[in-house]
Amino acid sequence: MMLLALILIPILAAVAIFFGAPARLTTLGAAAVNLVTSIAAVLCQSCASGFSLQVLENPSIHLSLSIDGISSILLLLSTIVTLAAALSGTCPEGKEKLWFGSILLIAAGAIGAFVSTDLFFFYAFHELALIPTFLMIGILGRGDRKEAAWKATVYLAFGSIVLLAGILLAAGQVGSFAFEDLKAIADIDTQKNVAILLIIGFGTLVSLFPFHSWAAPAYASAPAPVAMLHSGVLKKFGLYGLLRVGLAVAPEGMQHWLNLLLVLLLCNIIWVGLVTINQKRLDLMLGNSSVMHMGYIFLAIAALIASGGKIQNADGSYTLAASAATLLMFAHGISIALSFALADRIEAKTKTLEINQLGGLAKTAPRLAFLFGLAGMASIGLPGLANFAGEVMVFFSGFEGWNQTKDLGPVQIATIIAIWGVVISAVYMLRAFRHTFQGDTLRSTEHATDLSLAEKAPAILLAAVLLVVGFYPNILLNLLK
Repeated sequence: MMLLALILIPILAAVAIFFGAPARLTTLGAAAVNLVTSIAAVLCQSCASGFSLQVLENPSIHLSLSIDGISSILLLLSTIVTLAAALSGTCPEGKEKLWFGSILLIAAGAIGAFVSTDLFFFYAFHELALIPTFLMIGILGRGDRKEAAWKATVYLAFGSIVLLAGILLAAGQVGSFAFEDLKAIADIDTQKNVAILLIIGFGTLVSLFPFHSWAAPAYASAPAPVAMLHSGVLKKFGLYGLLRVGLAVAPEGMQHWLNLLLVLLLCNIIWVGLVTINQKRLDLMLGNSSVMHMGYIFLAIAALIASGGKIQNADGSYTLAASAATLLMFAHGISIALSFALADRIEAKTKTLEINQLGGLAKTAPRLAFLFGLAGMASIGLPGLANFAGEVMVFFSGFEGWNQTKDLGPVQIATIIAIWGVVISAVYMLRAFRHTFQGDTLRSTEHATDLSLAEKAPAILLAAVLLVVGFYPNILLNLLK
């Protein structure tokens, strides 16, 4: 029942807000309770035993909830970012119901997707989270918000339809929607068909090249909480789905498309990385940066595919590649959420996010500069911050099982090329920091104020998580043993 409560609490809180409950207070209370509950569920997984309710007999569909090592970490990511998102941004006057209700519904959808163990509800919860995302961008976003909302809608609807086709084909072959019943499809040609559908479907939702161009404009136009929740949490749905579903039902099919996946993920890292360097707005730079870093997680998944597709060893522990993908999903989610939260504060204080109109902000807002620098260093992969451990594990996973007597394989070559992404990340992030916070103050920054206590709260929460996991990644990796 604890897992069911994690879904129902934000939904009931959103309903209460609709009927007149104080929006901000209700949202903060629900987010805080969910964070505490998720920590309790992860620490005592036996207390959060599975929940199952039959919804349909034929085909057999259950509202089935459970957590394991990977879903526990993504559950924690969801509840941490939800609380930070509820504390972030500035709600337009008179829009409290839409603003805070959407935050809660996005969180409920993300949590439901990560704890569901039935393919139908796994898919349905993700779609639930997309509806308030589109509404928030289209109604309360900024810039070309309607164009960004429609573009994201078209791309994600396409991805969802392709994904649904793959899920139905897989479930039809396996004969069940339950995760525990998923197994490799016997016919190899069917495996190949399922694999490409899942790669395109999940890949579009994760902004895998070339289905990526919706992401950066959507995040740039979205209110801060939506950008934080979607880029930080909801985008991990596709990666989690490939690990949980794709490798279970079509391991050989995934191997058939491995070289294609390697080319696409390298385009994410190198091509989108170069595009990120060329961005003139801070929000678009962060959006493209998020797209770029998905390539690293796909690289870990590719290493997993090349090694046979098993996410767990014989002793029940998770493989290096699966652990690397999970840790980097968590680290990226926290760091990008922190970056978008702080970018929103920069815009609120300077009225612009044009990089060439910013400068010297560290003189008037040193705390803001420090926290943004911390988020930037995490994105680059600085040792001592959570992303470093995840990225190093990803690079190691690319060479797992390889020795000097063998020629370099496709995964090893891709890993060597992908390392250059670290250099690209350093270029665009350090450039953005220098132009924004260093040098002489400009008209937009000379009267900017520093972060208030309320504005610091979500940033400190996320920064603390980056530091704790960075210095002691085993706090999460122990959940994967």
